[in-house]
Amino acid sequence: MEGFSEVLNLFLSVDNFIAIGIGVLIGVVVGAIPGLTATMAVALALPFTFSLAPITAILLLVGIYKGGMYGGSITAILIHTPGSPASACTLLDGYPLTQQGKGKKALQMALYSSCIADVLSNLALILFASYLAKIALNFGPPEFFWLICFSLTVIVSIAGDSAIKGLIAASLGVIVSSIGMDVVYGSQRLTFDNYNLMDRISFVPLLIGLFAIPEVLDFYLKKAEPHIRAATSGAGLTFKELKTSLKTIVRGSVIGVIIGAIPGTGATAATFISYGEAKRRSPNGANFGKGELEGVAAAESGNNGVAGATLIPLLSLGIPGDVITAIILGAFMIHGLTPGPVLFQENLTLIYALFCGIMLSSAVLLVVGQGVIKYFSLVADIPKAILLPIVLMFCVYGAFAVNNSVFDIGLMLFFGVVGYVFNRTGFATAPFLLGFILGPMFEDNLRRTLLIGRGDPMIFFRGPITWIFIVLTALSLFFAIRRYWQERIKVN
Repeated sequence: MEGFSEVLNLFLSVDNFIAIGIGVLIGVVVGAIPGLTATMAVALALPFTFSLAPITAILLLVGIYKGGMYGGSITAILIHTPGSPASACTLLDGYPLTQQGKGKKALQMALYSSCIADVLSNLALILFASYLAKIALNFGPPEFFWLICFSLTVIVSIAGDSAIKGLIAASLGVIVSSIGMDVVYGSQRLTFDNYNLMDRISFVPLLIGLFAIPEVLDFYLKKAEPHIRAATSGAGLTFKELKTSLKTIVRGSVIGVIIGAIPGTGATAATFISYGEAKRRSPNGANFGKGELEGVAAAESGNNGVAGATLIPLLSLGIPGDVITAIILGAFMIHGLTPGPVLFQENLTLIYALFCGIMLSSAVLLVVGQGVIKYFSLVADIPKAILLPIVLMFCVYGAFAVNNSVFDIGLMLFFGVVGYVFNRTGFATAPFLLGFILGPMFEDNLRRTLLIGRGDPMIFFRGPITWIFIVLTALSLFFAIRRYWQERIKVN
């Protein structure tokens, strides 16, 4: 009882509540601006935490993190411009829903899915932190290799109308991801002696170019379509629609927790795996990518299921789960705290107070999300002739802000043309993006595995975790091929 009262005394502070509220609001707003990510917001906020109490500082950064995870979905749904890499999957169904006048439904589904996944992820953090962290420690290069192989099978599920075109797009993504300096030999690959390409293609310009610029080109190169009052004029999400997607949300949350607990994987892989599994299992799978609420639920639950889980290896082992938690690790160390087993022994009260704040952040996200939907949804009601030049301005700023490089603006425009050509020729951009993201991870873990095994291929089959992912990869391919042939038979 005495320990519980100490936790409450540490947590029940006005500063903590203000930090969570401001953090979530900042995260949502920044996440909704194309090119500005939650990672950037957390990094910029870190210097402002130096004078704060340790628990207040960490809760501020966690609030920004959680708000940013949801905020990226807002512009993805409303204007086909993902605010964060992980929300690139949300736009596959979110934007078609906006075009159908159901933007409000899509925004609310994204919010409720995010909050439910966030709560489940937080519970996993609180209940299974040490256990899941021990499992994550067993992941070496062979295990990562097969995890990425399993992730790549999702390409078949998100390939659009043609699996062949999806595989071609994914292969192009892998090729583009190889541009830059070879990390092992130090040689240049596909750089054409341009020093700007030596550090690989920057992710943000590519992301903005693929998804935002084609919308601008479409508007100016085609006859303007009549304006649709997309978001504010439509009805809101019903309880029946949310209930129908509940199983998908829980499944996506579990996937997000598992992926998030493994250091170095990230929300993007979890989002696409969740989306692919939802499409595979849903009776409405054929409608995914055309405006399906369940698709939005799958993407956002996988995305936000990662948020709490990435803190599992950080708090239990002192190993950051992704870039954002690496910044949060810096906040711990600035305040004289070292995450890991010692932290649980010496600062257990702080840990439980932090858990209370993390749980509260989910409720704050729901309240803030409901508030911003009303105002952000007005964006979709602005005529495109006014909106798109503003979007283009943000795109240019977002591409430039990453490295302060004019070259990145050129890259954004180049990939904008690539995205436009993809759209006009029936190639899906999502497989290209997934190939680009997973390409370096696939190559690095393949090389590391071969180095560890000194060329012995049996290293790829060294333990139960590798076999689990081998079986999952084989099953994923089997069901994808079976579905492909069933669709062929229906057509014929």
